[in-house]
Amino acid sequence: MTKFSIAVLLLIASGAAQVTQQVASHALPINTQQSKLTVRAYKTGLFSKFAHDHEVIAPIASGTLDDSSDARIVLRIDARKLNVLDPELPADKRAEVQQTMHSEKVLDSARFPNIEFASTQVRPTGQDRWMVTGNLTLHGETHPVTAHVEKRDGHYLGSAKFKQREFGIPPISIGGGTVKVKDEVSIEFDVVAK
Repeated sequence: MTKFSIAVLLLIASGAAQVTQQVASHALPINTQQSKLTVRAYKTGLFSKFAHDHEVIAPIASGTLDDSSDARIVLRIDARKLNVLDPELPADKRAEVQQTMHSEKVLDSARFPNIEFASTQVRPTGQDRWMVTGNLTLHGETHPVTAHVEKRDGHYLGSAKFKQREFGIPPISIGGGTVKVKDEVSIEFDVVAK
């Protein structure tokens, strides 16, 4: 190979690296102070009308967002920081729900502290609307999840649903099954980039 050929290859490689860096530079860090993610778990069973649905806030620890033509998103959550809101519950009952959520019965957050979503496909569905498919890692397992997202005033708002059993989490049941948490949980999010 001649010196000229080597020089051309180096220039091509250098140009490819610059293009890769430019594509990567579209990704903006998530503003973790302004972004929020809420998990909702609903009750079912014979006596479910006497029980409360659960609302859990999941602070976003870090992530990146890119809504260019090569759109993608990555979100990371520390499972140990999930907090049960349930304002209708007395403080002692709310603390009990919180403890159960973090225990081996549900999240086992001491053993599985990382929750991550990484998009694999972002498909436009209209003006400032997308269907985002990606891999959700939860409770040590990774499975695909689809979210519907809308951009409004710089906020990316959306929702997704998944079944706990898919991630090896059996829904909690009390009173011999007369009150239990539904397998399907709902996630709502409001994500803002810096």
